[in-house]
Amino acid sequence: MATSVDASKNGNWKRKELWFLVIYAIVFYVIIINRSLQLSSDYYRQLSGLRPGWLLAHHLNDVSDAQWRNFRGNLPVLTLVFGIFTLLAYLMRAFFNLRVRGMSIVWLVFSLTYLSYLHGAWQQWAFLDNYRGSFRWHICFNFVALRMISFAFDYHWTNRDSHFDQELAISMSNAHFVMELSIISVVIFVNPENLAIKFYRFVTASYFDGLSFITDLDLPQNTNSVRNVTLNGFRWILSFLLMELMTHLFYYNAFANSDLWKHLSPMDVFIIGYGVLNFMWLKFLLIWRFFRLWSLINGIEAPENMPKCINNCHNLEGFWKNWHASFNKWLVRYIYIPLGGSKKKLLNVWVIFTFVAIWHDLEWKLLSWAWLTCLFFIPELVFKSAAKAFQAQSSFGACIFRELSAVAGAVTITCLMVANLVGFVVGPSGINWLLSSFLHKEGLPVLGGMLMTFYVGTKIMFHIDEAKQQSVLGVSNPLQNHVLDLAISSGDFLFIERFPDEFVHQVESRVF
Repeated sequence: MATSVDASKNGNWKRKELWFLVIYAIVFYVIIINRSLQLSSDYYRQLSGLRPGWLLAHHLNDVSDAQWRNFRGNLPVLTLVFGIFTLLAYLMRAFFNLRVRGMSIVWLVFSLTYLSYLHGAWQQWAFLDNYRGSFRWHICFNFVALRMISFAFDYHWTNRDSHFDQELAISMSNAHFVMELSIISVVIFVNPENLAIKFYRFVTASYFDGLSFITDLDLPQNTNSVRNVTLNGFRWILSFLLMELMTHLFYYNAFANSDLWKHLSPMDVFIIGYGVLNFMWLKFLLIWRFFRLWSLINGIEAPENMPKCINNCHNLEGFWKNWHASFNKWLVRYIYIPLGGSKKKLLNVWVIFTFVAIWHDLEWKLLSWAWLTCLFFIPELVFKSAAKAFQAQSSFGACIFRELSAVAGAVTITCLMVANLVGFVVGPSGINWLLSSFLHKEGLPVLGGMLMTFYVGTKIMFHIDEAKQQSVLGVSNPLQNHVLDLAISSGDFLFIERFPDEFVHQVESRVF
């Protein structure tokens, strides 16, 4: 009886707390939006990369980010090319009853034709290297390098003891890995299926296994219905309009590319850094989901690269699992686990993030970003280890643990902000300026406000997670545990990932 009363009181308190948290968040965003508008209005003449806007009258549009500018400018061509390809692919499948090999040849021919256009090959075949075309080919080489590493590992693993296949299948986030291993020595570079998937990976920036691609060529995916694919397209259009509204009103990236941040207050630098993070997340979400949408239309089920909102991550591990998620799976499969997995986690994060930084580009700012992230990982891993050993014996103990977790989340988000400010705004040369500004008399209140805001944000995330947990699977705990055990023992991680994040985290905690 006393337990039910305590639970009722706890529920009432959490509802009241949620109201306070939401009001605080609204006030915070009103302040952020108002100051962002003021900054854009005051400094737009000193910023580069602004172009006349179309969405709002008398507003410039921030297209200072080259990657976003190129993608946005080529959207009509990309849409036309994919539309024509999709139509012809469906017609050829319908009229000629093409299966795996036939559809692979169709994909390969179209891919070669389109890539020749991107390379500028139509201008003169004899001197291809003299023509840049409309595509940066060194970006493609990054994906070639990943494929070379993964192919070498896969080929090596097929020649090891047979028991290794089963162990790897249990620990890897790839549902069809065992079957892929069984055919990998046959399906090498000579088959059109392999050539087709290589070209496809270049475009989508997603890592997914070859067998899934080949299977979807034979029998197009039916996991996502026509209604779901249509909703995905509608959501993409809304996200694109949100991005356009954001770049018309707030010139975050233009500020980051300029030296104006040196003359701004700590509060303004925080706003720009926070804005740049949200801009980058939305940019990559739009780029990757555009290509994923077309892959779903064509019956190919590519993985979701941005499954979770950037403002709903309160720890570094969760953040990086949900940022370019398919690349994260590649890192887990080919670097993290071969290096020892969770047994050497503290060491592995240094190797992985250094690799990620060099893979993107060999720049000091990226290496600084990587090493700062690794440094900030240490207290998080220590806290998680202590949290696993802690068992709350009372409601008061649970409340204290919840508050400490929220504080830890606030510190983690602040560290993430600092790492990304160094990596993408101020650079390594601005670290001293950053420290002196935020640890100065004027910057300390801003730092305190940041921590308080992120504490509130973390508490809101807790409420979101708890609401999701109440609806996980919609089954009793014994059945849920049975499904967990069954999924882990089978290595069917694609099946697992269709469930809410809390269920996936339970699987990951058991495996890693």
